[in-house]
Amino acid sequence: MNAVAPAALPLIERPASYRWLQLFLGIVCMAMIANLQYGWTLFVNPIDAKFHWGRAAIQVAFSIFVLCETWLVPIEGWLVDRFGPRPIVIVGGLLCGIAWVMNAFASSLAALYVAAAIGGVGAGAVYGTCVGNALKWFSDRRGLAAGLTAAGFGAGSALTIIPIQAIIKSSGYETAFLYFGIAQGIIVMLVALGLTDPRRTVSQALAKKAAAPARSPEILQTTRNYRPLEMIREPVFWVMYVMFVLVGAGGLMATAQLAPIAKDFKIADTTVNILGLALPALTFALALDRVLNGFTRPFFGWVSDNIGRERTMLIAFGLEAIGILALWQLGRDPVLFVVLTGVVFFAWGEIYSLFPSTCTDTFGTQHATANAGTLYTAKGTASLLVPLANVLTVATGGWHAVFIIAAIMNAVAALTAWFVLRPMRRARLLGAQQDVVPVAGSAT
Repeated sequence: MNAVAPAALPLIERPASYRWLQLFLGIVCMAMIANLQYGWTLFVNPIDAKFHWGRAAIQVAFSIFVLCETWLVPIEGWLVDRFGPRPIVIVGGLLCGIAWVMNAFASSLAALYVAAAIGGVGAGAVYGTCVGNALKWFSDRRGLAAGLTAAGFGAGSALTIIPIQAIIKSSGYETAFLYFGIAQGIIVMLVALGLTDPRRTVSQALAKKAAAPARSPEILQTTRNYRPLEMIREPVFWVMYVMFVLVGAGGLMATAQLAPIAKDFKIADTTVNILGLALPALTFALALDRVLNGFTRPFFGWVSDNIGRERTMLIAFGLEAIGILALWQLGRDPVLFVVLTGVVFFAWGEIYSLFPSTCTDTFGTQHATANAGTLYTAKGTASLLVPLANVLTVATGGWHAVFIIAAIMNAVAALTAWFVLRPMRRARLLGAQQDVVPVAGSAT
């Protein structure tokens, strides 16, 4: 709430509970754009069956989407910090809808790639805005708020996977693209009308909460608001960036290859019965992805609000390294394959809550959307490293090198969090500038 409101805009009195409405609206928007990433896999084979372009060529569209969704977020974040969340999310929702409508009529790879770029820009605008807005509204619970918002993106596609599959089967993938593109775009634009810029809000109740004791002495927040160009000149930012890339790439190298790994382990179609639920091992593992990839984000965000960001990173990233090594050694057992992939997914998705909250703690609230968006480009950088898994597999004749390197990446990030990032941040925040404020206490 410490950003300066635009002079031309009146301040609005809101109750403390109003920020929970803002959080909910952001989660809905995130859920509506989740299919652009997590639902894409359902369309690849039908598109290839119609045009015979080859799955590799079709998947280039996904790479274009991820790069546009991540690397343009700093610009979109700057626009949010300047004009507020509402217009940016409205435009983002419109672009997401247009992208899927274009996919419905695309008859060339070029058209598919253009639609992917448009969808990436739109999804990045919605994603970056909603996460940034959560960080601004919840200075006392940044980890939880960012985690819940990111969970909307991580698990938001779960409710629509079955309907999309049914429409593709009954009416073709074009109809699914068209109907869901229009519906998702309209819902995002309508929900965006309720988003409010925190700078326009004045609340004595929220001010009282901001003065409450810190939830954890480990959580320190700066009172200085860094602009993005100032932030990227700080070494601590690049430490966080490298850590984000290491965990993002390490997790993706292991999880993105689950299907071929399960096939090579000869357990993909083996039925696994856990707690009365019987599914093929690979299907079971992928189902856990949807659930745990969403749950881990608010969970570890909440943990970090109570025990500190770096301590949580040490635990989560360390657990990821152990889970990957265990999956390599024990994954040929179908039950253990499912359980250990669950551990890997659970210990991986929290990067989308821990890093935005740590970034805002370190560099301030006023430019939080642009700053967190700049750090978020690490996801795009990490995605460029994922194809190395296939190179390593071909070069070594197996998956052992992939597992070892992925585990090392996570272990290095875990140790860096505690032995490098933590002392650097504390020295900066407790140093000569004395620009520290404790996190607000128990909000409701």
